[in-house]
Amino acid sequence: MRKNKVDIITLGCSKNLVDSEQLMRQFVANGYTVEHDPHKINGEIVVVNTCGFIGDAQEESINMILDLGEAKKKGKIGKLFVMGCLSERFLKDLENELPEVDRFYGKFNWKELLNDLGKSYYRELAADRVLTTPRHYAYLKIAEGCDRTCSYCAIPISTGRYQSIPMEEIEKEVRLLVKQGVKEFQVIAQDLTYYGLDLYKRHALPELVERISDIPGVEWIRLHYGYPSHFPYDLLRVMSERDNVCKYMDIALQHISDPMLKKMRRNITKEETYALIRRMREEVPGIHLRTTLMVGHPGETEQDFEELVEFVKEARFERMGAFAYSHEEGTYSFKHYTDDVDPEVKQDRLDYLMRIQEGISAEVNGSKIGKVFKVMIDREEEDFYVGRTEFDSPEVDTEILISASETGKSVRENTGDRTLSAGQFLDVRITRADDYDLYGIPKP
Repeated sequence: MRKNKVDIITLGCSKNLVDSEQLMRQFVANGYTVEHDPHKINGEIVVVNTCGFIGDAQEESINMILDLGEAKKKGKIGKLFVMGCLSERFLKDLENELPEVDRFYGKFNWKELLNDLGKSYYRELAADRVLTTPRHYAYLKIAEGCDRTCSYCAIPISTGRYQSIPMEEIEKEVRLLVKQGVKEFQVIAQDLTYYGLDLYKRHALPELVERISDIPGVEWIRLHYGYPSHFPYDLLRVMSERDNVCKYMDIALQHISDPMLKKMRRNITKEETYALIRRMREEVPGIHLRTTLMVGHPGETEQDFEELVEFVKEARFERMGAFAYSHEEGTYSFKHYTDDVDPEVKQDRLDYLMRIQEGISAEVNGSKIGKVFKVMIDREEEDFYVGRTEFDSPEVDTEILISASETGKSVRENTGDRTLSAGQFLDVRITRADDYDLYGIPKP
């Protein structure tokens, strides 16, 4: 066990990651050495930031806590604290079942951890954090909570009502991050498109994106987790007009059949969904859409699933993920529906859907051969520089591999004797593609 060292482990989504980064900054201000997801967990203090979204995520969080509890008993770590969505949702149960944890905190009261250790929370550092991402990009959380009432979703149970962060605070954070070298901002919330309705009584996301776009040093803005119902269409104008707003939208559609959309309480129809996609593609030519779909929701019939399959084939999403329904305690589905789709059927439907998408993704990648794209370099790996276009979110989307050996020249020679580093931009011609990655050479 290393004295004065804090190990922070983040499970779940990027919103959790932002919370961890803010906590890390506070620990640093209090004189601690802090590591995030270290290879060797041996801190005097260990904090697990948990996810409680679905069963698999909950199991991962519990297993991590149990493993750390054993390490604590053996004296390998010191105090063990747990925070995040899982403990917000199941606080009493966890306290009873996991006595090896020194204290549990929820999603919002983690600042008390510092007080419990006899340390200070520095309010003047509230907008600051220790970045765990590469220095050239960061996640930017613009809201907490969710006011939607989707049948299957337990997130509102953990996060509560929607709370927009004021624009001025977000702008302050962006300026601070730009000074630290951040060029790309992954704008996140449980529901981006609801932004402002609670605070300003209007859809304010288009204005917020414009204001962020105007800040010098902001090279790319990427939007994650939109909601299809009552979509703020003025956002498409902003996306089309602003060069530093990526032509990329992550919007979870979940399903397409009207019976399923109604059961899921999505407040949108099949016809309206198709119309939304058409309008996005018409108003923002070249836009890349990422979506998430669900199979196996209570009541999903073979016909419903067939409609979903046809939807995937017709919509041809550039990026798509899918998951099987999880019967989560406290949700509308849990209270009102029976989990009546066999687990094997769920898995078969999921696998079939993803096989279709693999073919579409391969075709999308293949269509880019011979074209030139502006690429942001993320890292160097052996013989490759690895980067992304504006159409690719970090860690989940396609990467561009720029190989010196394939071009017959070094990357340095192709770029005018300039050494590439993370965060630099480069024009790259795509030379070949596979299902998941693209390969290219620097444009002379």
